[in-house]
Amino acid sequence: MLFTGEYEHTIDAKHRVAIPSEIRSRLDPECHGVAFYLAPGTDASLWLWPEKTFEKLASTSEQSLLPDEDLAEFEELLYSQSAWVEPDKSGRIRIPERLLTLAGLESNVVILGVKDHLELRDPVAWSRRRDEKLAKQSEIVMRARRAQDRQRNHGGD
Repeated sequence: MLFTGEYEHTIDAKHRVAIPSEIRSRLDPECHGVAFYLAPGTDASLWLWPEKTFEKLASTSEQSLLPDEDLAEFEELLYSQSAWVEPDKSGRIRIPERLLTLAGLESNVVILGVKDHLELRDPVAWSRRRDEKLAKQSEIVMRARRAQDRQRNHGGD
């Protein structure tokens, strides 16, 4: 499933936020699962993956008794701080307090569709970040094209 868009929501007193109905309506329990994994993202954000997508990504990382040090450090941080969250009947997930604190989220949140996951961000911080990125859009597009070319030329290495 391709996640796109920007949605403003409220985090209630019980730390719940609704997954946008436009997204929920497109989720297939057979393909995506019935729950999500919530994990710390970059730049004070939380990343939310459908459970089967997250589990598939986790299973594709190489297994080893002696993993690469950088990968081991990343996995220790990612998986130890992640939480499995199941939507209630109203489509809301409960965000653990430690993750709210980590991302600096309070009562309002913007939910971004970012290809294979959703990102939860502070609306004011996101507005600033979005404006900065839009001002550099041409440069960002060109860097992305070069990165895609490198991936094609190196077989994804």
